Amino acid sequence: MGQTLAFDIYGTLIDPQGVAATLEGWFGEQAPVLARAWREKQLEYTFRRGLMGAYADFDTCTEQALRYCCQALDIELDPEQEVALLLRYRQLPAFTDAAPALDRLRADGHRLFAFSNGRAETVDELLRHAGLDDRFEDVVSVDEIGCFKPDPRVYRHFLQRANVLPMAAWLISGNPFDVIGAQAAGMRTAWLDRAGQGLFDPWGGEPTATIRDLDELAGALGL
Repeated sequence: MGQTLAFDIYGTLIDPQGVAATLEGWFGEQAPVLARAWREKQLEYTFRRGLMGAYADFDTCTEQALRYCCQALDIELDPEQEVALLLRYRQLPAFTDAAPALDRLRADGHRLFAFSNGRAETVDELLRHAGLDDRFEDVVSVDEIGCFKPDPRVYRHFLQRANVLPMAAWLISGNPFDVIGAQAAGMRTAWLDRAGQGLFDPWGGEPTATIRDLDELAGALGL
C-alpha cells in the first residue's frame, strides 16, 4: 500500500554545497569555508527566529546569513556578487540519487510531497531547475504558517495539508533536528545519513529507519 512521504529539500534532495563551485571562482580556498558557514548560519537564524517568535522567511534568513558570514570571514562581496550568489542558491543541484529514487517511489504508489523551510515559490523554482518538480503531489512550506522546523506546528501543518494521520506519514530528511521534530509529532522517519558517520543527537530516540542514500528508502519503508 502506498504511503505518504514528506521530503525535506535542502540537504536531502538538493545539495546546499552546490554553491561552492561559484564561490571557488571568486574566493579560492575560502570558498568551502564560506559555503559551510553560510549553511550553518542560515539554520541558526531559523532556530533563533523561531525561539523569538520573530519570523522572517527563509530567503531573508539566507540573505542575512550570507552577509554575516562574509563580514565574519573578512570577505568583500560587491552587490552584483551578492545578487548572483542568492540567485545561485535558488538553482542548486539535486543529489544524483534523488530523481531515480523519487521515480521508483512514485511508481510504487507512494504519495510524494516536498516539505521545506523554504518559501513555496522558491522551492518550486529550485525543484524545476533540478528537474524534480514533476515528481511531487504538492509543495508544503513552513511559510504558510510563519514558523520553522522543528516547531511542532510545522509537522501538524503538513499532516493537515496532506490529510493524513501521523503514523501513516514519513518524513525523509538529512537533518537530525528535522527527524526528531517529526518523530515528536508522531510521524515515522527516515534519516538520510549521507556521511555515514552516525552522528545523530543522543536524545534517547532513534529514527524509524537510517539510510545511506535515497536508493535504500524503498526497502526501508517496509519496516
